Amino acid sequence: MSALSHQPNVSFGKYWSPALEVVRTRRAPSTSIMCPRDPSSVDPEFQARLIRDLVSGWDEQREFYYIQMEKYARQSVSEGMKNVDDIHVGNDSEIYRVLNLHYNRNNHIEVPQNFRYVVEQTLREFFRAIQSGKDTEQSWKKSIYKIISRLDDPVPEYFKSPNFLEQLE
Repeated sequence: MSALSHQPNVSFGKYWSPALEVVRTRRAPSTSIMCPRDPSSVDPEFQARLIRDLVSGWDEQREFYYIQMEKYARQSVSEGMKNVDDIHVGNDSEIYRVLNLHYNRNNHIEVPQNFRYVVEQTLREFFRAIQSGKDTEQSWKKSIYKIISRLDDPVPEYFKSPNFLEQLE
C-alpha cells in the first residue's frame, strides 16, 4: 500500500511529475513542469511549499551523487591508480550498488542503460581533476557539472504518468 493512499481525495499525479523529473535528471525541473496542468485546481500555498520541498530534495539528491563521485575518485587516487582508462563501472561495482540502493531502494524502476556509462564518466572526470590538482581551486567542480549535464537523458514518458506511483506497487 502506498504511503500516499491514505488521502483518497487528492490526485497526486499532477504534483509528482516534477518530483520524478528531479530524480530522473540531475537538474531542477523547469517552472512549466513544476506547475500543474490546471492551476486553478491547486492551493497556491500548497504548490509553493511543494515546489520548495522538491527543489530542496533535488539539491540533496544531486549532492549525494557528487559526494560519492568525489569519494570514489579520491579513493582511486590514494590507491595509486594512474590511468583514467583503468576506471570501469560495472553492474557489480560498489559505486553502482551504492547509487542504485540510494536512488532506487526497492528496485521498482529499471536502471536506465545509460546510467552505468554516466557514473563511469563522472568518476573519470573527478579522477582527472583530483589527479591534476584542480581540486585545490575554488569552484573546481563546475566544469565537471557542465560536462556531465550533457549526458542527461530525456525523462521517460512513464515517469510523467499520473498513475506512475500506483504502477510501482
